[in-house]
Amino acid sequence: MNKAELIDAIASESGLSKVDAKKALDGFVAATAGAMKAGDRISLVGFGSFSVSNRAARTGRNPQTGKEIKIAAKNVIRFKAGAELSSKVN
Repeated sequence: MNKAELIDAIASESGLSKVDAKKALDGFVAATAGAMKAGDRISLVGFGSFSVSNRAARTGRNPQTGKEIKIAAKNVIRFKAGAELSSKVN
């Protein structure tokens, strides 16, 4: 499912127009990104939770040459599905 299909699904499920559904989705994405950048955890009961964790710097290997390379530390986003979402999928 791509963004346009998600907007269509939100509009049909909620009774909103596609324009309003797009604004709602864009607002959710912007608010989530802002909170994640600040290091906050976002928890949506029944759906899941988003959190930020730090991946430490490490040494990797270039698969073509076999030469060692340094991989920089970075923040990664993690998502853990809630029980309700997991039960609907399984």
